[in-house]
Amino acid sequence: MKIALIGVGAIGSWLQERLDPKPVVVRRGDALPMADVVVEVAGHAALAQYGVAALRQGSDLVIASIGALADEALWVSLQQAATRAKILLPAGAVAGIDALAAARLGGLDSVRYSSRKPPASLSNTLPLDRESVVFEGNARDAALQFLKNANVAATIALAGIGFEKTEVRIIADPTLTQNVHVLEASGAFGTFTMNIAGRPLPGNPRSSSLTAMSLLRCIQNRQSSIVL
Repeated sequence: MKIALIGVGAIGSWLQERLDPKPVVVRRGDALPMADVVVEVAGHAALAQYGVAALRQGSDLVIASIGALADEALWVSLQQAATRAKILLPAGAVAGIDALAAARLGGLDSVRYSSRKPPASLSNTLPLDRESVVFEGNARDAALQFLKNANVAATIALAGIGFEKTEVRIIADPTLTQNVHVLEASGAFGTFTMNIAGRPLPGNPRSSSLTAMSLLRCIQNRQSSIVL
């Protein structure tokens, strides 16, 4: 299987070390090579630049920057281009996406997501001496306002009841060294609450270790005869 990897930041470098076969690395401005799978780990602009082209050439597209899909025009264009290939959305930094997506089929009443992060992972201008609520609203607004921090909100929205109905709260907490995610849902299935405290990748407080691992799992599932 030939893999093209768009982006060589913290997550891209982590994946590059672990993928087998080794991926072809695509930097911004490079031509997109033919590949069985194209993996985007370079941000919203890179997804807008390469996503449709990857799908049109028949490459499955693994998306890390799921927050970009809050841009409805981009999301529609990607879906329209996926006639000979698949769009693969990994669960990323949060637990419970499989349960949420299953519960949606029976009917969901409410989905709430709360994110607590060290201020440095959100902005260099936030106060460092006290807890601050930096966002409260729906998942679409969260994803559009926090381009590098609301991929989880977008993933939850797509798995569950949509961008407008998904309630999101983002909190900067100077007492934390990890990103804490809480996902709550209720519906015909019952109720659940998922909690996870995730470590960032070494050297980059804005990149989740679990996101990198989730991307690797998504790519490996593409290769495997057994998918869990």
